Amino acid sequence: MMNDTKAAVVPVTQPFLPPLEEFMPWLEQIWKNRWVTNDGPLHHQLEQALCEHLGVEYISLFSNGTLALIAALQALDITGEVITTPFSFVATTHAIHWNGIKPVFADIDPVSLNLDPARIEAAITPATRAIMPVHVYGNPCDVEAIERIAQRHDLKVIYDAAHAFGVRFRERSILSFGDMSVLSFHGTKIFHTFEGGAIVCRDAQMKRRIDQLKNFGIQDEVTVIGHGINGKMNEVQAAFGLVQLQHVDATHAARARIDQHYRERLAGVKGLHLHRMLADSSANYAYFPVLVTPEFPLSRDELYAELRARQIAVRRYFYPLISAFPAYCDLASAVRENLPVAEQISQQVLCLPIFPMLEREVQDRIIDIVLATAVARAA
Repeated sequence: MMNDTKAAVVPVTQPFLPPLEEFMPWLEQIWKNRWVTNDGPLHHQLEQALCEHLGVEYISLFSNGTLALIAALQALDITGEVITTPFSFVATTHAIHWNGIKPVFADIDPVSLNLDPARIEAAITPATRAIMPVHVYGNPCDVEAIERIAQRHDLKVIYDAAHAFGVRFRERSILSFGDMSVLSFHGTKIFHTFEGGAIVCRDAQMKRRIDQLKNFGIQDEVTVIGHGINGKMNEVQAAFGLVQLQHVDATHAARARIDQHYRERLAGVKGLHLHRMLADSSANYAYFPVLVTPEFPLSRDELYAELRARQIAVRRYFYPLISAFPAYCDLASAVRENLPVAEQISQQVLCLPIFPMLEREVQDRIIDIVLATAVARAA
């Protein structure tokens, strides 16, 4: 194993930054336009480019993904209760709370790690108005089962698709399912605009409503039609997105190579379960999660500590569960007995570094540490 005592910190992910010279002409265009925000020409250009790339018809850009989640719930006039997953980043549930809606947690499926449709149905009450599932790690939810549940109970479905940029299910964009899908373009994501996000919706009328909501509810110079917010993406973000989009296929290919190398070298390691995408769906390689099960010589937290001590900044996505945070742990649905699978997965999951600039030598160092630590502990 390599001597790693003085190695630089290796993050679990790192934003891809294209060559600066590619970005400069776009900045010059912004200066020439004298239009820096508020529905500018580059904003429109990026919306159109994303529609074409993702295979969707209507998309509305936001300054970040959390505001997009909040606005999506507003646009559909959701009240009452929303069923969601405890196994996600906390912004998913925060968006529900900020709308004055009660989040209701349901357990996850042990294979996909997404909301379990059977547990969704069991959580429905007379106050339920919507479901907010998350495509965790870009792995598609059981969209067909969720659609049947939503139709049976007259519920809206808003997908948190923060991890799911470019994912397809049965030759169809995963973003085309449900009433809306919400993307994150945060710097840690496959495609990013420094900060940013978007809502994918189904028709032009809803896009107009979303566009008004993210611009203070303004309809025209003298008319405000609703309680909007300031969620607009500025022109610099849009310009960066246009540059990023030119590299997204190459970054996807680089991530795929890293994913494959992990799988080749870690295959068959007792106690390490390598999470895989479900059948009929395409992978975007947004994350590389492994489950550290009891058969592994170290616990998940012990392996986490060993890697961290050697400057490998692995992350326990997602631990603790959202339902365990003080803001939500008093909810009846947050009790551990209601979420046994999510609780178990949160105690086992560990995300290893994966990003386009991760060099093979560094990746091998990470793998060597995992393997050597396991051998040493088992001896």
